[in-house]
Amino acid sequence: MKRSRFSDEQIIGMIKEQEAGTPTAQVCRKYGISSASFYKYKAKFGGLEVSDARKLKALEEENTKLKKLLAETMLDNAILKDVAAKKW
Repeated sequence: MKRSRFSDEQIIGMIKEQEAGTPTAQVCRKYGISSASFYKYKAKFGGLEVSDARKLKALEEENTKLKKLLAETMLDNAILKDVAAKKW
């Protein structure tokens, strides 16, 4: 997945700017993004504060690590079952 060139804090700043009354087109022009990108960011980060975004990012990273550990454990388990099923 392609990383955004903006940090979560910057994206939240853009959204706050737009919510403060600046037209969406002007905010998009200022940051060099399309309106589709802006609304995608707004759907993801709308209503979040910077501290909430940091917590969300930390939880997403932890979730990724846990999914990886689970996949490795399931693979090890499948290998052990396969070995145990064979007759020596």
